[in-house]
Formats: sequence, C-alpha cells, structure tokens
Amino acid sequence: MTGVPVPVPGLPLAPTSGLPLAHGVGSQHDLPLSPFYAYAGAFAALLVSFLALGLLWSSSRFRGDRAGRPLPAAVQRVADAPATRTTLRLLGAALALLFLAHLLLGPDDPDHNPAPGALYVLLWVGLVPASLLLGPVWRLLTPLRALHALRPPRSPRPLPAALGIRPAAVGLLAFTWLELVAPDNTSTTTLLIALAVHSAVQLLGAARHGERWFAHADPFEVYSSLLARLSPLGRRADGRLVLRSPFHSLDSTPQIPGLVATVCVLLGSTAYDGLSDNPRWITTLQTSSLGPTATATLGLLAAVALAAACYGLCAGALRLMDRTLTTPLTSFAHSLLPIALGYLVAHYFSLFVTEGPRTVIMAAGTDNALASAPPLGPGGLATLQVAAIVTGHVLGVVAAHDRSVRLFPPARAVAGQLPLFVLMIAYTLGGIGLLIA
Repeated sequence: MTGVPVPVPGLPLAPTSGLPLAHGVGSQHDLPLSPFYAYAGAFAALLVSFLALGLLWSSSRFRGDRAGRPLPAAVQRVADAPATRTTLRLLGAALALLFLAHLLLGPDDPDHNPAPGALYVLLWVGLVPASLLLGPVWRLLTPLRALHALRPPRSPRPLPAALGIRPAAVGLLAFTWLELVAPDNTSTTTLLIALAVHSAVQLLGAARHGERWFAHADPFEVYSSLLARLSPLGRRADGRLVLRSPFHSLDSTPQIPGLVATVCVLLGSTAYDGLSDNPRWITTLQTSSLGPTATATLGLLAAVALAAACYGLCAGALRLMDRTLTTPLTSFAHSLLPIALGYLVAHYFSLFVTEGPRTVIMAAGTDNALASAPPLGPGGLATLQVAAIVTGHVLGVVAAHDRSVRLFPPARAVAGQLPLFVLMIAYTLGGIGLLIA
C-alpha cells in the first residue's frame, strides 16, 4: 500500500491511503544492500540458470495434472467430505459477518477498526501463504458462493468461451485501484460501497450463469487459484489429492482468455505499489495539474500497460521465430506466475507479519493495538526482498524452458527462449530497481 508521502515545501500533502502500512525497505540510502551486488547477483542467477537449462534440459519433464503422489485415502475422504466443505463455508460466512459488523458499527478510524486491515492485509496478502499451503482456499471460504447456493438458477446460461477470466482481471484492477489510489480507502463508507458493488456484480453474474461465474469473475477466487498453481498440494486429472512439484501444477495452468491480463495486473499493480513510495513520484502527485488521484490512476494503468506491453513484445518475437506457434501469448503466460509471487512476497512480507497480528488483536477487542516488531532487520528484509524477486524469475525461466523444449523443434528450443530471457532480465532489474530507487 501507499506509504506516507514526503512533504514538499510549500505544497500540501497529497491524499493517501488511510492505513499507514509500510512494507518496503525505504529509499536507497536506507537499503543496507549494495545496488551493484543486487543487480549483478540477479543477472548472474538468471544467466547461469538459462545456460544450465539449455545444456542439461533437452526434453519436457513436467506432466501437469497427470503428476503427483496420492495422499492417504483417509486424508482425501476428510478433504472432500461434505461436512468439511460446509464447515469452511460457515467459517467464511462468520468471518464475513464479523467484517461487516465492524464496518457498520465500528469507528471510522483504521487505528481502532480492524476492517481495513482485514481486507488489505488478512485477505489480500493472507491469501498468498494460504493458497500456497492449502490450494485455492477462497473457493471454499467465500461467502458469496454460500449465498448463491441458497438459491441457484434453474437454467443457468453458459459462459461465452471468449470470456475466460477477463472479468476477474477487471476486478483485480479495480481492487488494486482501491488499495493503492483511491482517496479515503480505509473509510467505512468507501469500503461499504466497494463491498456492495463487488457483491452485486458477483451475485448477479452467478444468478445468470450459475456458480461457474465465480471461477471466471471473482477476482479473489481467481487470484487464489492462480497462486495455488505454485502449491505442492494439488489434484490429479482423476480427482485424487496429491503432493507434487509445484512445476507440475504450474504447467497445468489453463491457457484461457484473460490469463495474460490477470497476471499483468498483478505484476503492474505490485510494481506501482513499489513506485508509490518513491519521493519523486510523490512529488509528481503533489504538483500534477490533474490532481493526485487522477495522476495516480494514470500511473497505475501505465504500470499495468507496461508489464503487458513487454510481455506482448516478447510473444510477438516468439511468433516471428516460429510461425507454427499459434498461441504465443497464452503458451508462456504461466511462467509469469512465479514472478508475480516473487513481487508479492517482496512487497508485502513486512506488511503481513507486522500489521496482520495487529489486525487480529484489534478484532479480538483490543483498542488501538500496536503493530508487531518486524521479525527481520533492514539487512535481512532487503535480502529477502531481492531473493524473492530473483527466485521468482529463476522459477519463471525454468517453467518457460520446459514449455519451450516441448513446443519448439530441438534446434530452436534454446534460441526460442531468448525473448523470454530478455523479458525476465527486464522484469528482474525493474523489480529490484523499485526496491532501491
């Protein structure tokens, strides 16, 4: 989320998020890590992984949803039992009612009301570790599915095949605008309006198209499901609950319309989140003739558009290199998911471990709870951030290489990855640059 702006002499402070949650290391002079070594280490890691894969990995090894070691039958029965699913639905409904009660009855102050922290920290950020550990958990916890189940449509209309998950991409962009740009984004009025609009769109869509609508249009469900592609817990094609390498799950990511847009929203919005703490950008917001909200909106859209344009150029280069590749955009989109995860960890780890417990304590009845002390010092946090970004890109290189040797002829398999490798370098250097700028 946006940080507290740096005052510019003679200028009023730009409106900012009401939740003073800082999750970055700070400006360059605060970063206890040499920019040269950060850039050099990242480039070396990507180059070594690219060369090693080119020399040692000549055939595809990932088997998608056919892979996995089945969990014990007892675990499968408990996981799939109607009682388990009902319990999770009731838990989600109870938490949603508690959230709504705090919005309606609590004070309009994020220092005394846990509702903003519950949305921006426990839900948005908390879905990352929850989905990595347990799979697409929001599908079972969302209260909107529970409400829809009370009166499902008798003859739902099929979803257009071209729709894909584009509605979820739009929803994610709207949420990140609320989180990063909207003025008074922690006020109870703003949150109630956002909740009402989100619920209406989802329930009306489900009333027309049935429960499949949520898997295509609920931004939080799609967000959780995509992150779950990097979980060691998954399901085989036959429905068995299995443990497997996350690369297998990643390889089975459906190539559906809207996948690229959704991932680019995650990449671009997280990049803008890092930019929003930059003093030069804050000065731009304060001096812009358009006003801070309009300027910040354009900045967010530009960050998402830049992430999409870079990937689009890469896909175009792949198409020129091999005319038989008919779906260059979606064929390698799954390799962007580890990169998005790396950005999310880098930007939100500190926020989650400090403000998450504070929100829980406040919800339990403690007024004006204090944030926890960071578990890592500045040096440790800086190292974690850079490592998360670099690791995400290395995993992306591995996923892209395996897909490349499957799609391209052996003579062009390595050369065909060069556009992707250049893209990974650009994303890596950009991500690190946002940390140290």
